[in-house]
Amino acid sequence: MSQTKSFSEINEKISKGEAVVLTAEEFKRLAKECTPDELVKKVDVVTTATFGPMCSSGAFINFGHSQPPIRMEKVTLNDVPVCSGVAAVDAYIGATEVSPYNERYGGAHIIEELIAGKDITLKATGKGTDCYPRKEIETKINKDTVNEFYMFNPRNAYQNYAAAVNSTNKIKYTYMGSLLPNFGNLTYSTSGELSPLLNDPLLRTIGIGTRIFLAGAEGFVAWNGTQFNTSKPRNEYDIPTSNATTLAVIGNAKDMSTQFLRAAYFEKYGVSIFIGIGIPIPVLDEDMARRLSITNEHIETHIVDYGIPDHPALAKVNYAQLQSGSIEFNGKQLRTAPLSSMLKAREIAQILKEWIMKNEFQLSEPVKMFPQHSSVQPLIIR
Repeated sequence: MSQTKSFSEINEKISKGEAVVLTAEEFKRLAKECTPDELVKKVDVVTTATFGPMCSSGAFINFGHSQPPIRMEKVTLNDVPVCSGVAAVDAYIGATEVSPYNERYGGAHIIEELIAGKDITLKATGKGTDCYPRKEIETKINKDTVNEFYMFNPRNAYQNYAAAVNSTNKIKYTYMGSLLPNFGNLTYSTSGELSPLLNDPLLRTIGIGTRIFLAGAEGFVAWNGTQFNTSKPRNEYDIPTSNATTLAVIGNAKDMSTQFLRAAYFEKYGVSIFIGIGIPIPVLDEDMARRLSITNEHIETHIVDYGIPDHPALAKVNYAQLQSGSIEFNGKQLRTAPLSSMLKAREIAQILKEWIMKNEFQLSEPVKMFPQHSSVQPLIIR
């Protein structure tokens, strides 16, 4: 009879310092020598990670009340507009919001600078009310002077993503980087066999309440991410062959590190942000062990033409080929380049492994699983 384990049993082993924890890459090497049943007996937790551009990110900030108080209706931080339609002194700063004076500087830079402990100029205006009579304010803030500063990212950690090329005779500037004319290069943005949602493709262990590594701090999965899509085609290993499910995540930005969160500017596209996410996956049974054994050769994605508006898929490629640095495409060698950082992903997986082994991080069983049938609808223009 095959062995099974529960979250609570694994957490008990973590508490006693007896849990066996491997990074995803270490586990896959072991899987070449062991059966799934042996893997369940030998390993308790596998740490996965990714570090790449995740535009759909941002942070909530509560500035605290001034005397006299103000109902902030228009707010900027270092001249970057933020959403103040939350409450009197609450605001949300989106990572891709841009300064009207500098297209290379935006919300991502504000978030990174706050995490680094820097001072930021807050400007706010309001119409003035009986309870909030003040009409304008200008001051300096930092992460120690505000009450709350926490990230809430609506869409992170994509489960796979298409690789990008450009068939036209002009360079294309995209969120996948600069794509050279006439299939001059290919970019991709997933850490392959190390990526969290590719190691648990059916999301058996990841759901609302899952404890994660988020930009150097403890975080949690708050909801399924926007554009969460379970209807995408999958291969024989149940792995989607293009962008599919996503996570909405939350964590205390005051505890985060700029080592794992960096602002970025994509030429002629705009501001973005690189986020590091790590997720521990419990080896509950043989099925999980088999899925965690999947390697880059088994993980495929589509090559998509970003030079054409509807982005047609041209071919399939696996991550072993992508990570080799070049592939054969249309009869020639095509250079491949990642937007995500394997070096950082490996670092995150190792740090998370060490946290668990030191009993500084336990697994949390989801309080609610994600929907099994979900698709993405296009915007209908009427």
